[in-house]
Amino acid sequence: MSPIDREAHLNRWRGKPLAEKLTLTLGMLLLTMVLKPWPGAALVAVVMTAAALFGARVSPKLWLACAAAPLGFLAVGAVSVAFRVDLHGVGLAPGGLAAAGALAARSGAGVACLLFLALTTPASDMLAGARKIGVPTEITELALLMYRFLFILADAALAMDAAQAARLGHATKARRLRSLGLLAANLLPRALDRARRLELGLAARGWHGDMRVLSDRLGPTARGMALVASVLGATALFGVLA
Repeated sequence: MSPIDREAHLNRWRGKPLAEKLTLTLGMLLLTMVLKPWPGAALVAVVMTAAALFGARVSPKLWLACAAAPLGFLAVGAVSVAFRVDLHGVGLAPGGLAAAGALAARSGAGVACLLFLALTTPASDMLAGARKIGVPTEITELALLMYRFLFILADAALAMDAAQAARLGHATKARRLRSLGLLAANLLPRALDRARRLELGLAARGWHGDMRVLSDRLGPTARGMALVASVLGATALFGVLA
């Protein structure tokens, strides 16, 4: 199980209805697009980060680890927007700082919203919700299997890397590079073999393309939806008036 999936199953808001968390996430994403970048989108990022860290008690270390890659990509994009390169050299683009700031604020808020949903809601819950609103069963089951295949791929890579390290495959840079090449060459075949065994196991248990599981998750409550609406309303009001 990946750290993200583990956190999604063990966080404080694991038992909250999917509709409430999804409404909060989609509502905040809508406010990110509608409100001004400063302070509207920045406020959305703060609210969603606080909801995850203080409300759902998501691990700050995991939050930062998950946000590092998208925020790094965002920083590179903001720099490319702020500056221009021409025959005269490198300089600030006209309106580049304002455009870069708006890009950073809106994109950062979007990342915070999606991380909140990913770290508080297991993929199985989201796929079950998609099935309830009419998404074809074939699509949801294929998404669940692909999600499981990612875990198989990661597990195979970790096991192969550990085996190489135990055989001194990381002793020198040359060995490390050769080991990395061997890992890349053998990873997909081994992962496909494990996926094939998973398929055979499902077929042996009478699987016919539909995974049904018991769920004790409650539907949205009036109190919960009212709280979500109040948070969205307060954020929108502050973003408009500020």
